[in-house]
Amino acid sequence: MSASPEKCDAGEFDPSSMPFAAPCNTLDMHAPFRWLRKGWQDILTAPKQSLLYGAVLMILGYTEAFLTYQMGSFIIMVALFSGFMFLGPVLAIGLYSISYQIQNGMKPVLGYCVREGKRHLGNEMVFAAILLVVFLLWMRAASTVHIFFPAEANPEWSDLAVFLGIGTLTGAIFAGIIFCASVFSLPMFMDRKVDVVTAVVTSINAVLRNRAVLLLWGFLIALFCLLGFLTGTLFVLLPLIGHATWHAYQETIVADGWPKHSD
Repeated sequence: MSASPEKCDAGEFDPSSMPFAAPCNTLDMHAPFRWLRKGWQDILTAPKQSLLYGAVLMILGYTEAFLTYQMGSFIIMVALFSGFMFLGPVLAIGLYSISYQIQNGMKPVLGYCVREGKRHLGNEMVFAAILLVVFLLWMRAASTVHIFFPAEANPEWSDLAVFLGIGTLTGAIFAGIIFCASVFSLPMFMDRKVDVVTAVVTSINAVLRNRAVLLLWGFLIALFCLLGFLTGTLFVLLPLIGHATWHAYQETIVADGWPKHSD
C-alpha cells in the first residue's frame, strides 16, 4: 500500500532561506519496496535499454574481478569490487536517464543521456572525480587493513575476527560516506539545474532526515549487488537498483525551487 510521504520541517529547508539544499519528504519504511516496484515497471517498459545497460555494467564488474584474480590477490579483488560499488552511482546515470525519459512520456533512448549530459557534464565530472579520490583512499585503506590478516597458512575463524571486524568497519565508513553524498545528488543532476554543493548537501540532509529508511535502502542495494555478483544476475539487478534510485529521488527530494533542464 502506497503512503504519501510527509514534508520535512519546511521552515528549516525553505530554499529561500537555505539556497544550498532542497527540502525533503519524511519517508515510511515501505518506501524502498515502492521504489523497487516502480523500478521493475521501468525495466518492463524499456527492457532492451535497461538490460543492455545492465549487461555492460555486469561485464565491467566481472572483467575487473577476473583481472585482479589473475594478479593473485584476493584482497585486491575484494577491494576493487567494493570500489566498483562505490562508483556505481556514476555508472548508473544512464539508468536514471531511462527512468527520466519514461516519466516524461518519451521513448527511452540510450543516446539521450549522452546528448542531455552536455548540460550538466561539468557537475558530473566533478562528482566523479570526488568519488575517484574516495575510491583511491579506499584502496589504500583496504591495503592497510591487510596487515591484520593472520600469517598462518590455514587460520582459524577466531584468528580472522580482528581482520574481518576492522575491514568491515572500514568499508562501512567509506560506503556510508559515498551513499549519503550520492544517493540523491546524481539523479538531481539529471533532473534539475543545480551545482555539486547543492546536490550533495541535499542528498546528505535527506539521508539524515530518513536514517532508518535509507539504511534499509542501502542494505537492499548491497544485498542485491552481492546476490547479482554470485548468481550472474547483475544485468537485471543493477538496472532495478538504478531505476529504483530515480524513483527514490522523486519521492524524497522536493526540488521545485530549482529549474528543470527542460525549462
